[in-house]
Amino acid sequence: MTIQDLKNKNLLLFEAISGSRAFGLATETSDTDIRGVYYLPKKDFFGLNYIPQISNETNDITYYEIGRFVELLQKNNPNILEVLASPEDCILYTHPLMDLLKSEDFLSKLCKDTFAGYAVSQIKKAKGLHKKILNPIDKERKSILDFCFILDGQGSVSLKKWLSEHGKVQEKCGLTAIDHTKGMFALFYDDSQTLGYKGIIQHEEANQVSVSSVPKDKRPEAYLFSNLDAYSTYCKDYREYWKWVEERNEDRYNVNQTHGQNYDSKNMMHTIRLLQSCEQIFRNHSLQIRVNNRDELLDIKAGNWSYEAIVEKAENLIESIEHHHSLSLLPESPDLEKTTKILVQIREQLYGKS
Repeated sequence: MTIQDLKNKNLLLFEAISGSRAFGLATETSDTDIRGVYYLPKKDFFGLNYIPQISNETNDITYYEIGRFVELLQKNNPNILEVLASPEDCILYTHPLMDLLKSEDFLSKLCKDTFAGYAVSQIKKAKGLHKKILNPIDKERKSILDFCFILDGQGSVSLKKWLSEHGKVQEKCGLTAIDHTKGMFALFYDDSQTLGYKGIIQHEEANQVSVSSVPKDKRPEAYLFSNLDAYSTYCKDYREYWKWVEERNEDRYNVNQTHGQNYDSKNMMHTIRLLQSCEQIFRNHSLQIRVNNRDELLDIKAGNWSYEAIVEKAENLIESIEHHHSLSLLPESPDLEKTTKILVQIREQLYGKS
């Protein structure tokens, strides 16, 4: 079933402009997002063809089946609560039955986790992005050899430097583990390559050093420390960084590079907005999604706030949310029995009582 099918078959219950235009944050380059609610034909709902959600290819337009919509409202999903709280001038169509769904029947203390919890995750994500932008990782991947060191007096030198200074190559080395130590090895060298030493690593992608069988009469050339923990951390950071590079939105990334603040300014604008909405829920026991601080939020989006100032504002909002949450008279969670009865009532009106 497609979005056009919903309209052709008169299955829509609600349709509204959402996102930045509903929040009052639209600019000349803003897209127009549409969210809506529909119901399935009776045979599809009672049969095996239940479709909870229908979107276009870019997800700019998304409609939720009424059951899925109520389910997400019961979970205090921020996006869905915001759809229900759409400003009047953004509502394109509403069926009279949608009047049965009221925000006050769904707002609860769960919003602290769903609104603020999500915002906190975005702050952590922003910190990770901040780190990635400030600490790019070379495309040429390091090997475990870069995390090996040779003991030298009271200090150490890198293995690669030691090999170069002594005219040796890693392929002719043999390592034996040293008892009761972690990552420590005795290093032997076979210039003739007749003793079958395996080298320090057998290939560049090796995840650990190789150990060899060494004759007991051989004396070590040096002692080597292999920092496997640091190498493991590097591999994780490398994968995450280059995955981020491959998947990042280049246009948004270039904007972030232009303003030079080294964070995703659009994402952080919406993070602050979400925290302010959460604070409003516990202050006023209501949700109004049209912002009254457009200039401040667009200033954040433009990258005119430092990363540290953004985090400080977010932390202050979180502290305020905790305070008002502790005083709030909202229920711990929505009344599932009551709201489910409302859903049943809507379906009975749509399909007729059996």
